[in-house]
Amino acid sequence: MKVIRLHDLEFEMFIAPEQINETVGRLALAINHDYQGRNPILLIVLNGAFVFAADLVRRLSIPLQMDFVKLRSYLGTASTGSIHEHFLWESSLKDRHIIIVEDIIDTGHTLHHLVGKVAAEGPASIETACLLLKPAARQYPDPVKYCGMEMPNDFVVGYGLDYDGLGREIAGIYKKI
Repeated sequence: MKVIRLHDLEFEMFIAPEQINETVGRLALAINHDYQGRNPILLIVLNGAFVFAADLVRRLSIPLQMDFVKLRSYLGTASTGSIHEHFLWESSLKDRHIIIVEDIIDTGHTLHHLVGKVAAEGPASIETACLLLKPAARQYPDPVKYCGMEMPNDFVVGYGLDYDGLGREIAGIYKKI
């Protein structure tokens, strides 16, 4: 089993790139089907979701717009419980169909915060797409319509996910040993 080291921690392969690719394809098919003729705005949460979003967008065949938010709730390997907003979207969300694109949802604190902000703008609908979901860690009931994979409450890196800035470029997803 391949092990990588980032800062002071070691990680082992958890999800292979082929499985990620298959999962992204499945999510794209569902979104293509559900959003025909609706021109949604994909609201992509940076920094972590940029790799997942790029792969997802390339597989979508529907007209869409993209906008970005940069929020942070993690420090090291744990959620801080507070949200730091670096910037929010520029598009008007009023009467638009919004798909929030997240890399991973664990406690759901960031998603809950963002759904509240988006809802205040009067969109036609709000849905969420995420690659990874940690049911055991969730603290908020916000629905996730497009969930790639559920996983245990492990700390993971790779495919856009990082540990203090390192590991986003790794093709697969690795979990902390």
